[in-house]
Amino acid sequence: MADPRTFTITEDDDGIRLDRWFKRNLPDVSFNIVSRWARTGQLRLDGKRATPGDRIEAGQQIRLPPPEAAPASAPRPQRKIELLTPEEIELVREMVIYQDPYAFVLAKPPGLATQGGTKTHHHLDRLLDGLADDAGARPKLVHRLDKDTSGALLVARTARAAGHFAKAFAGRTARKVYWALIVGVPSLEEGLIDLPLAKQPGTGGEKMHVSEEAGQPAKTRWRVIERAGNRTAWVELQPLTGRTHQLRAHMAAIGHPIVGDAKYGGPEAFLTGGISRKLHLHARRIRIDSPDGKAIDVTAEVPPHFAETLATLGFEPMAGDMLPLDRPDPAKSLEVKQRREAAAAKSRRRERKGERRSRGGAKPARGSTGRGKKT
Repeated sequence: MADPRTFTITEDDDGIRLDRWFKRNLPDVSFNIVSRWARTGQLRLDGKRATPGDRIEAGQQIRLPPPEAAPASAPRPQRKIELLTPEEIELVREMVIYQDPYAFVLAKPPGLATQGGTKTHHHLDRLLDGLADDAGARPKLVHRLDKDTSGALLVARTARAAGHFAKAFAGRTARKVYWALIVGVPSLEEGLIDLPLAKQPGTGGEKMHVSEEAGQPAKTRWRVIERAGNRTAWVELQPLTGRTHQLRAHMAAIGHPIVGDAKYGGPEAFLTGGISRKLHLHARRIRIDSPDGKAIDVTAEVPPHFAETLATLGFEPMAGDMLPLDRPDPAKSLEVKQRREAAAAKSRRRERKGERRSRGGAKPARGSTGRGKKT
């Protein structure tokens, strides 16, 4: 009879559930088999009986029955790997603008899809094979950018890092700053768009629209960086939620579609005067904490068409980076201001009331003297 198998938990799998470890390392072993091993005491963690839901730690030993104890199962289909050309490998490596043991930050060019589809064979996810480590482990996507949106995109180098970054994006602790050129100029310098978004019927999920009934919460902060008369404005956008096409749908909803965005702005989304018809939406900056607690804070240069437009309109690129990343919510700022004004008014009323009381207490003394017996 074959001996039991023993595996050592690596740092990459530290803290995950035991059933998740099987999915990563022994995908051919089904959950039902793992559960049966647990029920019969054949699944051991550091010599003790284990269950699929147990959390595991780096350095622990997992003991399993010999392979013969598990019934044969059909192998899972493996991801088809297409060998990259030298040009494709060079392309993805040139995109890297930051790297550490946990992540790469890439400067994605406009026109490159993040993931593949039925009619999309050239995409970033495929190119990530060009950044695989010596053991063949490839980076993992944890968020995405639209095909025509350029800029900073973070990919995780390990499964554990991918889980950490995914939680940061889901929990909104990651910060993303976008630059956009919009049609027209808002009447205010900054604001908060709070409009729920849903997939627009009849578009196959390819377009979003504002819907109070069916939409999911969506919030976007914006502020004006520069303006060119009443023709156009260069704005900074910070998504506080992560809905599909959120920035594009939100700006169009308030009457200022992003330049070059025909899907949401129609013919009015294009400017004359030699301005590029490409989408003017760029992920300028990303800030997120890495698994070791250090901050990753990276900016990506604008693509050529965006840079040319800024120059044509006389905008100074440095102006966009002079705005502070963290600023108070405009609504909360107004609330704080109103509270302070109310407190100051209340304090003034108390002071006036105290003065009246003081004057009122002095009058009886004078009156008693005046009303006293004549001498």
